[in-house]
Amino acid sequence: MTMIDPRDRLIVALDLPSVTAAEAMVARLGDAVSFYKIGMELTYGGGLGLARELIASGKKVFLDLKLHDIPNTVAKATEQVAGLGAAFLTIHAYPQTMKAARGALGGSPMKLLAVTVMTSYDDADLAEAGFAFGVREMVARRARQAQTAGVHGLILSAEEAAEMRALVGPDMLLVTPGIRMADGVLGDQKRVMTPARAIAAGADHLVVGRPVTQAADPVAAARAIVAEIAGAA
Repeated sequence: MTMIDPRDRLIVALDLPSVTAAEAMVARLGDAVSFYKIGMELTYGGGLGLARELIASGKKVFLDLKLHDIPNTVAKATEQVAGLGAAFLTIHAYPQTMKAARGALGGSPMKLLAVTVMTSYDDADLAEAGFAFGVREMVARRARQAQTAGVHGLILSAEEAAEMRALVGPDMLLVTPGIRMADGVLGDQKRVMTPARAIAAGADHLVVGRPVTQAADPVAAARAIVAEIAGAA
């Protein structure tokens, strides 16, 4: 298990409608949270400026942009994001996309995370989209391709974490969304797991949004997750 401070293992997703709402949540969470994810919703609402502010204040930022385009565009976008000082950037786990992003990093310490299969998808969703493989086989196939491309880590469901840890070894980061407390609401997620089970399965970081940001007491919710992570690590 990679030695990571339990507080840094929790990444709170700022999936909120405005920078103002996100800033209020960050202020409310204070020192309880050290790592934030900014996804597409907030990015399109001015979130890149917020990312710069968070990084300048000492927080870690994960830009969840899921890049996927022609190689030149992916490369140029990766260079731009690396210049912000983000810790993580997501790309879709297509071989050309991964190779382009990896080649554009240069000496940047930013880590690339390849999105294998979205946690809101199951086998039926992949079949409907025209894929020949189910979730487990698709995740494994993309994990091997990501490793070959030199990508630093994977975005995957905690349900696949143990199997993928055995497949890719100890060096790749495994980052798992779809985390819910034992009594939590699933929402639009289909492949979920509790924090303790995800860490025990081999996850390095857990991405948690609504169970923290929509909690009656977000600070208490974040601290409870960190405590559960610490107990399982």
